[in-house]
Parts: sequence; C-alpha cells; structure tokens
Amino acid sequence: MKNRKSQNSPHDSLNKAERSAAQTHVRAETIAQYEQSKLEPGLYITATPIGNLRDITLRALDALMACDSIICEDTRVTRKLLTAFGIVKPLKTYHDHNAAKIRPRILQSLSRGASICLVSDAGMPLISDPGYQLVRAAVGEGLKVTVLPGASASLAALALSGLPSDKFLFAGFLPAKAGPRRRQLQALRAVPGSLVFFEAASRLGSTLNEMHQVLGPRGAALAREITKKFEDVRRGSLQELAAYYAAHPPPKGEMVIVIGPPSKENDRALDPQAELRRALHYSSTKAAVAEVAALTGLPRKKIYDLALSLQAAGDESA
Repeated sequence: MKNRKSQNSPHDSLNKAERSAAQTHVRAETIAQYEQSKLEPGLYITATPIGNLRDITLRALDALMACDSIICEDTRVTRKLLTAFGIVKPLKTYHDHNAAKIRPRILQSLSRGASICLVSDAGMPLISDPGYQLVRAAVGEGLKVTVLPGASASLAALALSGLPSDKFLFAGFLPAKAGPRRRQLQALRAVPGSLVFFEAASRLGSTLNEMHQVLGPRGAALAREITKKFEDVRRGSLQELAAYYAAHPPPKGEMVIVIGPPSKENDRALDPQAELRRALHYSSTKAAVAEVAALTGLPRKKIYDLALSLQAAGDESA
C-alpha cells in the first residue's frame, strides 16, 4: 500500500501564508481569464445572494466577471458584493425613480452589442422592483434576454415555513395605509394557496393583527434574516404571531410573512353578517357590500339590505 503522504497534493506542504498567496494568485489568474472573455450581447437577469455571500452561483460569477456593465438598484450594495469576489465592472443605477429616463439608454447599449447584467440589492431581480419593464422592452425589441437563477427570499421563506407550497401567491408589500391594506387582504382571502408577503419591521405587529382579522384563523410563519447568522423563523397561528409581535419590540432585519391557505372548514362556516361587520370597519358601505358579495357569492342586493339592517339597528360593529 502506498504511503498516504505520497498521495497528498504538493500544496499540502505549504504553510498557511504560502497557501493563501497561492490561492490569491489562482483567483487573480481566473479573474483575468474571465475579463479577457466576453459574454454574448444581451441582458442577463442575474440573481445575487439574499444574505450569505456563498449562495452566489458559479454561473452568476462567470457573467459578472465577463459582462460589459452591471445595472443595479444601489451601487454601494452591489459594489460590496463585487469587491468580495474581486470583480471590477462599471455600475449603473436602475430603480423606480430613474427607470423611465435610463431604460432607453440601456436598450440602446444592448442594441449596439453590449452584454449587461441586471441585479437587485438581494435575490432575484424583478421581484418588487422595476426590472420587468426593462425586460419587457428588451423582449419587444427582439434583444436577447436570459436568466441566471439563484437565491430568492420569497421562495426560501415558503420552504422554511412548513406551510403548503404546492400553490402559492407572492403578494409583495401591502399598502402602507390601513384602509387599502385591509381591502387588499380581503381580495386575497379566497386565494386557494399560501400567501407570501414582504413587510417592514415597524408595521409588523399591526399588519399581523389585520391579517388575522381579515383572513381568519390560519397557520403562518415569519422568516427573518434568511441565510444570515441570526436567521430566525417563528411559526404558529396568525393570532399567535400577532400577539407575540404586539408584545415585543419590532425585530431587526428583513422579514417575509407566509400564511397558509384557507381551510375548507372556514369556507363552509363563512357568515355573511360577520363578514359584513368586518368589512364595514374599514370600508364604505358600497365597498363593503361589493367585497362581501364577491367573497360569499350572494347577490349584492341581499348584502346591501343586510348592511342597511345592521346600520338601522345601530350595530356598533357596523
């Protein structure tokens, strides 16, 4: 049998400093090779890590090293990512405030043969950002568009939640004002799948409470700081989560709320009068009647008469 030592790599004999220098040299050579290569002209929708930098894909690194330029939400955020991997590329901002002005310039560069990577601050581009308008415009002009998939906070939270994932709807951020927020939640009540939301820490307690009031008793999970050192997932009913975050200071970090689908038992137990009382808390009579009629499938005239009877009886809830 051969001696194990003879099978070791020559690098095993190097000390720590020598190994580090060798690794740095290899990385530098690799980067130089990629910088000499060039991507085919086109727009590359490139996913970036949502926390842990090691979640970047090899294909994403290839593209970021070989593209002509990178479009990002915030140059400071993207520059930190590139610096971590020794990549230096021109950065251009593209966000809600400048998209209409910058988009024609990007399309012009693409039409002239440029290869451009589109990234967001974290995760998949186009999720809660204006990237879809650029993609739609590029496709409309017959330009090459491809995707380099990777980390996504919404999908990661859904997987961590322990809730049904066969059908789901990503609903993004809810409106900041209570009335529109409740109306949007009401419109989502009948969705036959799990619901995924982004939410700010400052509104977390009130949002969870409204979700419980409007959506009823459902399983839920709140995922925070996904893939980072202090990753945390709290699971329970909507009522339990609402009570917990009402009694504690707002947590730090970025959060995703996942809510389970409506149960068949809840559907059968739907009470038009109770739903109407609930809707009248945050909507006009006309809007509340429309919502409850759509939710229950009952004639709008019947729901309107019920609303009038509640108001005539001086129902405090109405």
